[in-house]
Amino acid sequence: MRLLHHTCVSSNDLNRATEFYIEVLAPLGAKLVGTVEGHSAMFGTDEGPEFFVLSPANGEPATVANGGTYGLKSPTRAGVDEFHAKGIAMGAIDEGAPGPRDFAPNAYAAYMRDLDGNKICAVCFAEP
Repeated sequence: MRLLHHTCVSSNDLNRATEFYIEVLAPLGAKLVGTVEGHSAMFGTDEGPEFFVLSPANGEPATVANGGTYGLKSPTRAGVDEFHAKGIAMGAIDEGAPGPRDFAPNAYAAYMRDLDGNKICAVCFAEP
């Protein structure tokens, strides 16, 4: 069972953010599963949406959570590598290159800031 139903990041340029996430989430097995014009893009699997990119409903500019990180599962270490490489190529800021992490056994992760400054990571726990 999943603990979270979904999570959201906000963007000041929904179209640009949608294109970014189409590319960086593909290596993790996620795809665009729906949109609400001018409001949101939903990403997930055949089980439904789990990760939303949206324009703030209050009409104010999108801002970044201080200390917040959105952790995304990858089935493979290669997916983590590709997630990071695609993101950096599309203008994301590196916050930690792909590699082993000491926070859990077999942890392998990569971190970046998306085009709006949201900190995202991909992590895999498969054995090397």
